[in-house]
Amino acid sequence: MEPEFDAEGLFDDDYLYFYQDLIDPRSDAEADQIWDLLGLEPGAELLDLACGHGRLANPLAALGCRVTGLDSAGTFLEHARADAAARGVEVDYRLGDMRELPWTDRFDAVINWFTAFGYFSDEGNREVLAQVHRALRPGGRFAMELNNLANLLPRYQRDVVRTRGEDMAIDEHHLDPVTLRSHVRRTLIRGSERRTVRYSVRLLTAPELRTWLAEAGFREIEILGEDGERLTTDHRRMIVTARA
Repeated sequence: MEPEFDAEGLFDDDYLYFYQDLIDPRSDAEADQIWDLLGLEPGAELLDLACGHGRLANPLAALGCRVTGLDSAGTFLEHARADAAARGVEVDYRLGDMRELPWTDRFDAVINWFTAFGYFSDEGNREVLAQVHRALRPGGRFAMELNNLANLLPRYQRDVVRTRGEDMAIDEHHLDPVTLRSHVRRTLIRGSERRTVRYSVRLLTAPELRTWLAEAGFREIEILGEDGERLTTDHRRMIVTARA
């Protein structure tokens, strides 16, 4: 049974209101890192899987990639298209489910960034990897960026509060050590409006993700930290690259 995942309820204008100023300032630098990490060249066909509001897809298009962005949150795609128009770049934005990609042997590279993986059951998450492998051309590259569990566990917090003036986003976390799912109840308070959204995300160790990728058909799997060096417990983020 798939865990409940309300993409529209979680990734909407409230998300951008509370979190956009935390993630957007580093978008151009991350796009440059992806360009170098995957050895991209102008004209490369790239899929930004779970592209959100286009914070990486649009800069990568500006660098010269032919970018397709897929996301299941329509609100985010509206923002992505508006930003692409403002930048004067073209990106093919699609509303869709990453477990059901409509492409075969299409892309030179696929990226999945900022913990945009793990929202489904283990079976569903592994199907995402199989779909990515099918969508890549032979020899194409895949890159993921997500939490480094070895670094996250010692600082895992039950409650995290994000404020903006008198408005608040309150996350109540519960980690299930048997399933390694982090269950979150997010309460959003903006003015007189208050609502709650629940979700969970599967946390993965580096060896486990390596095994999943290999079983999906990937090879040349590398596990790095956010600085591009070999992963250590000091890295907060984990970057995984693989070749189809």
